[in-house]
Amino acid sequence: MNVERSWSRRKGAVTVASAALFAVVAALTGCSGGSGGGGQAPENKITEGEWPSYYPKDYGDLVDAAKDEGGELTIYSNTDQENWAPIFRDFKKKYPFITKISANNLDSDEVFQRQLSEMATGNAPADLLVSNAVQAWAKYAEQPDTLMDYKSPELSELPDFAELSPNIFAMSLDPVTISYNTSLFDEAPTGIASLAKIVSADPDKFKGKITTRDVNGAYGFTVSHAFTEGNPDSWDSLEQILPLARPESSSGTQVEKILSGEYAAGFFISTAPAYPMQEKSGGLFDLVFPDDGTVVLGRGIGITPKAPHAATAKLFIDFVLSEEGQNAVAEGGLSSYRDSVKLTEGRHTYQEVVDAVGEDAIIRVPYKVTSDDDVKAFVDRWDGLLGK
Repeated sequence: MNVERSWSRRKGAVTVASAALFAVVAALTGCSGGSGGGGQAPENKITEGEWPSYYPKDYGDLVDAAKDEGGELTIYSNTDQENWAPIFRDFKKKYPFITKISANNLDSDEVFQRQLSEMATGNAPADLLVSNAVQAWAKYAEQPDTLMDYKSPELSELPDFAELSPNIFAMSLDPVTISYNTSLFDEAPTGIASLAKIVSADPDKFKGKITTRDVNGAYGFTVSHAFTEGNPDSWDSLEQILPLARPESSSGTQVEKILSGEYAAGFFISTAPAYPMQEKSGGLFDLVFPDDGTVVLGRGIGITPKAPHAATAKLFIDFVLSEEGQNAVAEGGLSSYRDSVKLTEGRHTYQEVVDAVGEDAIIRVPYKVTSDDDVKAFVDRWDGLLGK
């Protein structure tokens, strides 16, 4: 896996005051459901049944075909319902004949395992696959007849990286963070080197109190390997942190345990659950983009080869890439990368990360397969450093 990277050292955090756990629990209990990102963003304005002038003249035929499919859509993904909520809401506004969208929340690897298993039996109900596990996506996509060919008209309005790989599109560009419990730190970490300095100064305090993603899973391997590829010198810091760390297989679990104080901090944690927790926690939970390298993952979306609702799936791809859709993506707590989407309260953007750490400190992960030998060497080295 090759990663592009050079260096800039700008702080990527806003320090907030610590808060009592009682206040946090009260705040969380009082929160209504709403969308991700705290639900503060104003609801998007959607033009029903209309599309941009740069779309093909016969785009109405695709819409008619979608109407004939019955208004349903099935998605296999590793994306939380909180992130999906404003996207589904606005897609249904755009096309009112869409009445039912089913999206489960699977593990990163399970998205593809389940699809392949069902394809083998000839009964594969999924229309779309969505995941930000690059290694799993790349291994799935290298197999024949696993994706439907589609070229979205929105690609002409987006940067080149919007198509992560043939027929895999970036629904969002999601950074990974260092997340921490503010009541357990005298100073906020700003990066992996900074975290290493803090924990090595008092290893007894932080023994077993740091969490990282399990690198035996697709997502954990992707983000951890990408960081070390982009910053080879980081192994010096990791050798100080990992003996104090415990692996987890879910960012959502890590976020909850950091809030409760079971962990003081975690690194390479997805913003998808971290952003909403930061905004709801009353200051007890905070996050930073590592100033010594922030890994950014394209959350890939692609159409299955025999999608039961293929026309509807194409409409959905075009919508999530459009300005309207990217505003909904940002409202849901994922990071929009479309220039016209502005950072506002309750919405998050890729530009927000660039402003925090600088473009040169961002590690974008290409959708390429890492060899089994390289995977084993990395996992053995990483797991060999973990605290027992």
